[in-house]
Amino acid sequence: MSATLQLRRRMVNALALALGACATALGLALLGWILWLTLRQGLAALDWRLFTQVSADGEQGGLSNAIVGSLIMDLGALAICVPVGVAAGTFLAEYAPRSRFGASVRFLNDILLSAPSIVLGLFVYVAVVLPMSRLSGGAVSFSGVAGSIALALIGLPVIVRTTDQMLQLVPATLREAALSLGVPQWKLTVHVLLRAAASGIVTGVLLALARLAGETAPLLFTAFGNNFMTLHPLHKMGSVPVTIYQYANDPSPALHAIAWAGALLITLFVLALSVTMRVFTHRHRRMHEQ
Repeated sequence: MSATLQLRRRMVNALALALGACATALGLALLGWILWLTLRQGLAALDWRLFTQVSADGEQGGLSNAIVGSLIMDLGALAICVPVGVAAGTFLAEYAPRSRFGASVRFLNDILLSAPSIVLGLFVYVAVVLPMSRLSGGAVSFSGVAGSIALALIGLPVIVRTTDQMLQLVPATLREAALSLGVPQWKLTVHVLLRAAASGIVTGVLLALARLAGETAPLLFTAFGNNFMTLHPLHKMGSVPVTIYQYANDPSPALHAIAWAGALLITLFVLALSVTMRVFTHRHRRMHEQ
């Protein structure tokens, strides 16, 4: 190999490393700027009224109704998408790993994973909200149930993909050892494979929850929003992202401050989920190593 060719390769390698480092630094700088701005504006607006007053009180109000509404709809969405997603991912990994049907389902799941959330919100509006409106006599029936269904459609492909991939990473020796002992396929799946992939599946569930916590567009067409506290799933229900959107479009500086506080709460919630994922994964690995 000539010295000229070696020098050229080194220069190209150095240029690629420099461009990669610059892109990484730019991404980290933008992320740090966003986090710093959110912390500065959000911390200044944090107040006890944020957790005790409702949005109907306006500039003197808080986000208690929105926080409760977000929790109800997010947990309702998880109750729908976690069992379905884990079951679908298990089927793809264990019963249709290389079939055409499994490949088709994976392809459709990838499409659903990349679909804009507003499209899913419009779908639930047409499939759920409008039929409920006809049954109720004509009034548009926005509800927390419709919001949970829309969020479940967003979280479902994340859980399916994660479960499928985590089960495929389980060593084949575990399957062979269990089958050699005469263990039925369903017991192998439930008691061996799902336990071995538990940390990855839980991580996928928490990732889905982190994504659901910040969704706004689908809730505008399904739950719509509510400035008062409500626990009834068939009524309009407030949420933190929708309240942030509404307050950000308001000219009042006081409402802007509440919106920043809500953005900080969502950021801290996602951070807590990330830390929980790390701790759970670390403990699961240590248990397996022991």
